[in-house]
Amino acid sequence: MRLEVSRKADLATRTLIELAVSGVRSKSADLAGIVGTTPGFLSQVIAPLATRGWVSSEPGPTGGYAATVDLDEVSVLEVIEAVEGPTDTGRCVLEDRPCGGTETCALHVPWTRARASLLEELADTPLSSLARSRGTAS
Repeated sequence: MRLEVSRKADLATRTLIELAVSGVRSKSADLAGIVGTTPGFLSQVIAPLATRGWVSSEPGPTGGYAATVDLDEVSVLEVIEAVEGPTDTGRCVLEDRPCGGTETCALHVPWTRARASLLEELADTPLSSLARSRGTAS
């Protein structure tokens, strides 16, 4: 069984934290270097953040990316879902099919509880707590 977060979701989280903590507009190449990716992939990472209104983008020589949201206002789950899409809580843990119905697997009840607990924890964790745990303040 694999429970994992995509590299894109991790980069989106780190990018938003970096922009908010620094408080300055950052060029794509500089920001990509800080978070450990390429400028091309960074644009894919930032697009959903900008769509949500959490990041602004200004073109031109004095432009760049800037955070437009307080890290206390955004949860880890919100960033993951912005990048990955809505969490599908109705999928079977064993097979690629809807969960439930007349036939459920032996793990249905504990998996449903564990998934709900994980999603609740991610929803209750603001990005500001991640920034603090990394030794930075929002």
